Amino acid sequence: MFMFILKRLGTMILTILVLTLIVFYMVNLPGNLEKIAKTEGNMRMTDEQVAAWLDKEGYNRPFFTRYGEWVVGTVQGDMGFSRTARKPVSEVIGQRLGLTGLLMFWVMIVMVPGALIIGVLAGMREGSRLDRGLSVASITSTSAPEYVTGIIFTVVFASLFRGFEKELSWWPEGFYLNGSAATAASKGITFYNFALPVMTMAIYGMGYIARMTRASMAEVMTSQYIRTARLKGLSFRTVVLKHALRNALIAPFTVIMLQFPWLLTGVVIVETMFNYKGFGWSLVQAAGNNDIDLLLAISWVAVIVVLLTQLISDIGYAYLNPRIRVK
Repeated sequence: MFMFILKRLGTMILTILVLTLIVFYMVNLPGNLEKIAKTEGNMRMTDEQVAAWLDKEGYNRPFFTRYGEWVVGTVQGDMGFSRTARKPVSEVIGQRLGLTGLLMFWVMIVMVPGALIIGVLAGMREGSRLDRGLSVASITSTSAPEYVTGIIFTVVFASLFRGFEKELSWWPEGFYLNGSAATAASKGITFYNFALPVMTMAIYGMGYIARMTRASMAEVMTSQYIRTARLKGLSFRTVVLKHALRNALIAPFTVIMLQFPWLLTGVVIVETMFNYKGFGWSLVQAAGNNDIDLLLAISWVAVIVVLLTQLISDIGYAYLNPRIRVK
């Protein structure tokens, strides 16, 4: 296991360097650097003035020298200075990543238990009406991307409810949902301002996990040891809880861990849609304003988070599956 982890860590480091090198090259293309010079200086700057400004700021130094300095500085915690936020990038990343981590936490709290329950119930009795109904619901939720689900939820729960305030006079005032989550980042989380972004992300991922859990559960229920347990006279409930459930959750564990990379990409859409100023919102702002230091830091953090979750997924799968652990 130690050598397995060591090899994975070596692969992670190499992957981080390659991906960040690509991003560093793309954001330092001449067109981007010229745009930065004119934004910081004067939009009417001549080519000679642009070259002088870039030389003064150190952008004309050798590419790999600047990349090496950036890697060393980032590892040491110096990620540069955000031109848009006017503060150190490390402060911006820490604040925005914390807000997104809070969103991802509540999404996982809603998504994972709900998906596992749906998948187990569907897989317990393969081919039944319950199985078909839950499978259709899972496929439907997965087929709609986040921006479609978010718009539908906003129209139904934020706009439509407000149009029927008289008819829904019994509905608690505090439980009307807000189509914007901006106040969640500035004033704190409430059901009113945080339910829609959580629902938007949870519904999409829930269908995928539920389908994988259902397939795994259905396969386990047809195994020989399950048939033997039933022939010994054990109740269906005992067979499911004590024998089938643990083995059925091995494959969904990997799927659940791989939801974190998807959540990082999903928050870009959801946070922008609901104006929640987290990690994804900062990525859009950094790209739109050509904030190189912030964009590089976000890419660095995103790559590390994705690779760490994959490592944890591989280790967890090897631990839960004895056949993989023995090999």
